[in-house]
Parts: sequence; C-alpha cells; structure tokens
Amino acid sequence: MADSVGEHTFVYQLTPVRAEPSGDAEQVTQALPGEPLRAEEARDGWIRIRTAYDYPGWIREDALGGGPDLHWLERRAADPVEAARALLGTPYLWGGMTAAGIDCSGLVHMSYRAVGRLVPRDADQQEDAAEAVPEPELRPGDLVTYGDAEAADHIAFWLGEGHILHATRRAGVDGVVEEPEPAELRARRRRGIRFTNESPNHYSSEDVM
Repeated sequence: MADSVGEHTFVYQLTPVRAEPSGDAEQVTQALPGEPLRAEEARDGWIRIRTAYDYPGWIREDALGGGPDLHWLERRAADPVEAARALLGTPYLWGGMTAAGIDCSGLVHMSYRAVGRLVPRDADQQEDAAEAVPEPELRPGDLVTYGDAEAADHIAFWLGEGHILHATRRAGVDGVVEEPEPAELRARRRRGIRFTNESPNHYSSEDVM
C-alpha cells in the first residue's frame, strides 16, 4: 500500500471500488490502472481511497501498486458524444467505467474524460455541477437527467429530435443505446444540463496531477 495514509497511490488493474470494506459491498465505481488515488484509511486489508474526482470508496489493499498513467486524462475524442458512441453496445454494469461494463453516469464521466475533462461520477453530482438549460435551448451534446423530486438517478446525452444516448437496463435493453427518449423516462425528466468551462467541480489534467 502507500507508505502512509494521505499519499497518492495507484492500482495495477481495473479494480472495484466498494461502498464498504467488504467484498460483498456494493460496487460504487471502478479505479482504472494508473489514475491517481489518495489513501485515506486502512482497515483489515482494505484501503479507503478518494479519487481525483473526489469520490470515496474502499478497495482491497492488495490491489494497490504500479505507477501513474501519465495519459489517463489525455484527450482522445473530439467531443463527449463521439466518445459515448464508441461505447454503443457495451453491457450495463452498476458502477462500471469501461467497455466491459458501464452505467449511465459512468458513461457521461468517461466520455468527458475522453476529451480531457474530469466531471463528477454520479448522476445527481453531475446535475449539481452543470449549468441548467431550459428545454427549448437544449442542443445536441447536452445532458438530460431523470429522477424524482429529490434527486437525479439517471442521466443521458441529448442528441436532439427526441433522441438520447445512455447506458440503461430495462426489459429488452441492457447496455449503451441510442434511441428515442422512452416515455417512462420522459415522465421522470428533471432538467437539461450543460457542462461549461465555468461549471463548478470541473477539473482538467493540470488540476489533478
């Protein structure tokens, strides 16, 4: 593990990050090899870490090791929608962050990471961090959130003309799809949002290395 709590550390391979220090606990996200993590606490073979995008969780101590990936936040796509479309067909996985499995907010997070921007991890955090956009002003590449009156629990890219791109799991659909906005989601729509350079909780590679 890191020599002391508070140091930056890394993982060798794709590693589940769990809500509690237990292999049975919910996977809340995944740590990718070489991305910077900060060790906060050690407990019974587990390490509480915090990601560069300020997301806490627990990983196995024996997952730690290796060195930094200096290109982990390097721009690889022209825009987030292009990055998201490259993941079409990827199966849905709660807490997933890769082409092996991804969830709705993970798709948004990784699509922005592909253009060198680090945004929050979960749908409610993404909604809070972005600028609200009135429905008539939505444009392709913006985002739409869904949920109840309290918080967002789903997020999708808005493509225009009633179509969205998202990771979802429901009857007959399991993964990243581009489709007309389903009626059941439209009924739960909370707001349109847009990440701008002035959005809070937005980071670049210079901020986190």
